[in-house]
Amino acid sequence: MDGLMLDSERAITDCHARAAADLGHALPPDYWLQMVGTGDAVCRARLVERLGEEAADALLARSGLLYEAKVDAGIPHRPGIVPLLRWLAGRGIPRAVATSTRRPLALRKLEKAGLLGWFDAVCTSSDVAHPKPAPDVYLLAARRLGVDPAHCLVLEDSPTGVRAALAAGMTPVQVPDMLQPDAQVRALGHRIVASLDEARRLLEARLASA
Repeated sequence: MDGLMLDSERAITDCHARAAADLGHALPPDYWLQMVGTGDAVCRARLVERLGEEAADALLARSGLLYEAKVDAGIPHRPGIVPLLRWLAGRGIPRAVATSTRRPLALRKLEKAGLLGWFDAVCTSSDVAHPKPAPDVYLLAARRLGVDPAHCLVLEDSPTGVRAALAAGMTPVQVPDMLQPDAQVRALGHRIVASLDEARRLLEARLASA
């Protein structure tokens, strides 16, 4: 969801950076990139390690208020998401969201952005024991769609999500957003494309040859 369908990674990192500056924490801009694709618990743990528990919680509370306003306004779509969803729906291909976001916020973000109705299932970190890179949320999505994991394609922007998809026995295609894959990520051997439009063209070609 975040960084793949919604341009929310920029929104949340901007909110974190603004909150940190407001509270007098001098953190480098690239510090926030390590949060991309992680769940709330991982994000908090890294901030606690850096700032201490009280300061981390104060920063997250302030950042959360800034982000709530962005969510209510409707976070912009990533380029190509609506044409892709329309194409998938037109061919009767089941679709699920598998996100590290907590369920209430995930549903709100999708609804405010006008994307919720495109999906047959929404699976969140609230619904599983372990967040990405564990495979739990993807395996849950497959169960709810009634599809064998081996027959599932995963579109992901982050390395964390790619690792979760691979652990679930699925086929990931990465569409990087803020984090470009390094040599270690590329060594995972999955397909990497530049855009959702390119991902759609791959699917079109695959179905045409089936």
